[in-house]
Formats: sequence, C-alpha cells, structure tokens
Amino acid sequence: MLGSIVGDIVGSVYEFNNIKTKEFELFNQYCEYTDDSILTLATADWLLHGGDVAHYYSRYGTEFSCPMGGYGTSFKGWLIRSSRQGDFRPYNSCGNGSAMRVGPVGWAFETKEEVMAWAKRSAECTHNHPEGIKGAQAAALCILMARKGATKEEMKKAVEAEIGYDLNFTCDGIRDTYTWGGTCQTSVPQAIRAFLDGADFEDCICTAISIGGDSDTIGCITGSIAEAFYGIPQPIYDKAFSYLPNHFQKIVKEFEGKFGC
Repeated sequence: MLGSIVGDIVGSVYEFNNIKTKEFELFNQYCEYTDDSILTLATADWLLHGGDVAHYYSRYGTEFSCPMGGYGTSFKGWLIRSSRQGDFRPYNSCGNGSAMRVGPVGWAFETKEEVMAWAKRSAECTHNHPEGIKGAQAAALCILMARKGATKEEMKKAVEAEIGYDLNFTCDGIRDTYTWGGTCQTSVPQAIRAFLDGADFEDCICTAISIGGDSDTIGCITGSIAEAFYGIPQPIYDKAFSYLPNHFQKIVKEFEGKFGC
C-alpha cells in the first residue's frame, strides 16, 4: 500500500504548481505527505481492525493534520459534522478522494466481487455519488488485477467494461491541455492511463505527475496500481517511508504483514 503514499508525496509539491514534464527530481526538499496518505492509512487501519469506516475517516481527519496540502472543503464540513455533532451522513460527493484512499482495499481481498463491494463501502460513507463509488472501484479493481498477474491490456478492458471509463487516450496526448479536475471522472481515468503508459514504477509516478492537474491525488492513485504491478524499488520505498511518523509507519508494517503487500 506504500505505492499510494509514494505518489502522494512526490506529487505534493506540484498540486498547485503543475509541472508538464517527466524530468524532475522524484523527492525534493519540499515534498511531504498530504491528506491522501492520511486517509489511505485510515482505510488500512479499518481493514486491519474492523468497525465503521466512517469513524476511521472522521478520527484520522480530525486528529492528523497535513504537513502539506489539506482536506477538501466539503470533507472539512463532513469532519466538523461527524466529529462534533455525531452526524456521519454522506454528502453525495463524486470527488476523487474516494479513489485516492481506496488502495488498501485492492490488497485485502482475493476476488473481484469482494473488492468491488468493499471499495463501495469505503467510498459511500462520504462519496455516495455513483461516480464517487465508481472511481474507488476502478482503482481497487486495477490493484487486484495487477496482483493477480493480469496484463495491462486485460486491466484496461476490465475497467472499460466494469466501470465504463474510456481509456483510449495517452498521457502524451493530453499533457498540453489537461487541467485540474477534482472529480473521479476527471482524474481517475487519467491516473489509470498514467499507469498503463508507464514503463516501471518510477516512470508511472513521473508520468502521472507530468500531466498536471490534482498531482498528489493522481500520483497517489497511479502509485497504488503501479506498486501492485511492478513493486516499489527499495530506495524509493525507504525514502517515502521515512516521511511518515512512527504511528503511521506501524500501520504500514502491520498492513504489509497481514496482507503481503
């Protein structure tokens, strides 16, 4: 699951300062983890220890501030309602937050049916718009298929058939015109395409960041899939892991120990 966190950290400095090239230093002095990593870890904690996923997102979002970046406006409102008023109702979001935090689901289950159902559960407590659910399911399905040895072409066809995304474009083809999109439908297909276009783990991350847009979240989603397909080179793993405080490192190691990622 650390692939999600790698993509988030690398993309953190480019979310509001897009870079339209793959030629950049993977980790620079300004990189940090953001809300994408925090809520991914909340998902992992939920899968490890059970309970109501909404309570995990509320607790993590309230207790852990972001060194860089921050939670979206609607999610902040939900955090206030849930933590102060005990009101956990979803807010019909189709934002890409459901897809950036779903990575651990793709590692925790062994069948498509399980992954799609649990991805839906992880999304709908906040992002209960159909597109918000689809975005989470698309990312989780890709992770499962990558783990199971599917080819990229098989993954592309499955996402198109199961989710309905059109993946018939390339990152090279959209780089000059793609702009910021915070919804699942305007960023999840692009994140998956960055994985499909990448030659290895690092190249997938660089490709994702290079198109611009919501860079940390696109990097996070791409990284979650690329890890399952390629693995993470040890120096990149070690560097990203070093950004996390001890309590987050423990969740990563506990999750990896249980689910084998």
